[in-house]
Amino acid sequence: MTKPALTLYLAAPRGFCAGVDRAIKIVEMAIGKWGAPVYVRHEIVHNKFVVDSLREKGAVFVEELNECPDDRPVIFSAHGVPKSVPAAAQAREMVYVDATCPLVSKVHIEAQRHAEAGLQMIMIGHKGHPETIGTMGQLPDGEVLLVETAADVATVEVRDPERLAYVTQTTLSVDDTKGIVAALEDRFPNIIGPHKEDICYATTNRQEAVKSVAPKADALLVVGAPNSSNSRRLVEVGAKNGCDYAQLVQRADNIDWRALDGIRSVAITAGASAPELLVNEVIDAFRERYEVTVEVVETAVETVEFKVPRVLRQPA
Repeated sequence: MTKPALTLYLAAPRGFCAGVDRAIKIVEMAIGKWGAPVYVRHEIVHNKFVVDSLREKGAVFVEELNECPDDRPVIFSAHGVPKSVPAAAQAREMVYVDATCPLVSKVHIEAQRHAEAGLQMIMIGHKGHPETIGTMGQLPDGEVLLVETAADVATVEVRDPERLAYVTQTTLSVDDTKGIVAALEDRFPNIIGPHKEDICYATTNRQEAVKSVAPKADALLVVGAPNSSNSRRLVEVGAKNGCDYAQLVQRADNIDWRALDGIRSVAITAGASAPELLVNEVIDAFRERYEVTVEVVETAVETVEFKVPRVLRQPA
């Protein structure tokens, strides 16, 4: 039988960002330096394939520091941790490596600087997300107030409306965050924002690429994990920018082929914690069923690279 023709629009940039790449290298280098097992507090990045691959190499993933023994190294995930976590590790004289993305660390430093200036913080983020927990945990309770939507801004109770600053989770939707910032500035005209946009370059670039491919395609597939904030935002961006069918898939075997019946074009992207081999797996699955033409839609070129901590570059 002749396969139906299909155009795949491959968004670029997509997949791993510099912070994710660095975090994975940190775990691999730690295992190489200290041997297995190496403990990791929380998933190093939000991708099951990556986590399972590191587990096979000797990483043990836990949710809390009290699940780690004193005599083995522990790594803190790319999402960042509250200040209390490294303090507890130091108190136990543990060897630890902080794999927090440098762009998340920048937000932590901003929050600390504003607090030292006597400002109360408002954080735009998702309740319960590890990055939000980590950022809010940089300051004492009550010093960082969380808002998730523009509607939350109307009810947030602040100490002094003239002494406020805001920060944002780095993986949010750029467009949605603009609306929340506008609401904050409307209610609190003197609120201080970041010197440079908190939403990371990779999040912005991937969302802009999706905006370019979404109107061209009958469907959008985002390769990523359900607990990946930036991947879920890509689905939302696609749906808001002209793609009626936008879905998140972890692997090729998650694709709903019945929902794609009769389509002529599909846009594909990947969240910042999804490896390229999973994208290739999805493309191969389409090639089994269609006569595929691949068209790359590139909206930016990324050259950012973050160094791993010095302790991993020194002999054991």
